[in-house]
Amino acid sequence: MFSRARRIAIPLAGLMAIGLAAGMVGGSAANATSPSDVVSKDAATPASQAVQFWTPDRIKLATDYDANLDATSRGVKGSNSTPDGPPGTVAPIGEEKTKKVKSKQVNLPNTVGRVFFTLPHTNPAHPASWRYCSASSVQGKYRNLVATSAHCVYDTKFNTFYDNWIFIPSYWDGNKVWEGKAPYGIYAAKTFNAHDDFVVKEDYDYDYAFVNVFNGIKVKWEKVNGKWQLTRKNVGRLGDNVGGQGFTWNRSTKVNVYSFGYPAGEHPDGDKPFTGRTMKWCYGKTTPMPEAPKYNLQEHIGFKCAFTAGASGGPFLYNYKSSTRTGYLIGVNSVAWDTDGNDRYDRISSPYFNTDTYKVYKAAANRWSGNMP
Repeated sequence: MFSRARRIAIPLAGLMAIGLAAGMVGGSAANATSPSDVVSKDAATPASQAVQFWTPDRIKLATDYDANLDATSRGVKGSNSTPDGPPGTVAPIGEEKTKKVKSKQVNLPNTVGRVFFTLPHTNPAHPASWRYCSASSVQGKYRNLVATSAHCVYDTKFNTFYDNWIFIPSYWDGNKVWEGKAPYGIYAAKTFNAHDDFVVKEDYDYDYAFVNVFNGIKVKWEKVNGKWQLTRKNVGRLGDNVGGQGFTWNRSTKVNVYSFGYPAGEHPDGDKPFTGRTMKWCYGKTTPMPEAPKYNLQEHIGFKCAFTAGASGGPFLYNYKSSTRTGYLIGVNSVAWDTDGNDRYDRISSPYFNTDTYKVYKAAANRWSGNMP
């Protein structure tokens, strides 16, 4: 019996021997109008303000984002996840024309990191507003694209995108105040791109988003007279610094994937096995998930993984190769499931990536951002 589904995202990846044809991002103009079912909106918070907002103290105190909503799914009937067109792929950055290299060791991807944001209509100076999810850099025309869950960029309660949104790839919570946490810089949001069915209908079959980010900033924080002061240095485009995962859609619902993320939340029984300080991973074979009416969820795929809140937005990576630390984004951590009713999460699921997903991705992948103003 699938007894509980809870909004949360954490990824685990699996290796596939099947080859993928290297595709390229289709060619619309840098700031072309999005299709009618794609919602694209510039971030309300100025990028410089967002970077400066996230002092080391606030980074430390940010909590995993979880809407604390449970959905009960009676029965184990599979969902309606099926391709709605031919499969497609876009190659990872740097592998557009390269051959596959096999590797047995699981190396963590540089592309995955944590996103930080504040909740709208709350006091941003209060710790209750400081939240985080997981995300990954993905291939795009201007190498400025981050993939995550839609619930990690958009607040359905207040019908608005989050404030002070930044991405820190390869985040690591070291012993020092800041060094080691942002080895490749900090990337502030320029434009959020999500599907209209999530923004308007709160439909978790569309719980994915792609965020264009400005070029990165390397920061150094110092306390002067009890107040944080920072110095900044431009480090260029996200994809040039950490690479970017490929993208694929309309694939089989039964594929081996790795999922990566930064879980930190507790299980329903109160146990808290993760800290969110370092990246974790899961591996398994996906299957169609049951319907979860409370989320209007009918087309998810999932696999065995005990990730908790904080992993939301992390990638499902198909055909992941440890030698290059790249694969193909085929999903994002969206919902955690307790399938046997023992108050422990045991599966993680993602919306099935189909042609609708590709529309959102393509609109985002062709948007330019450049340096922070």
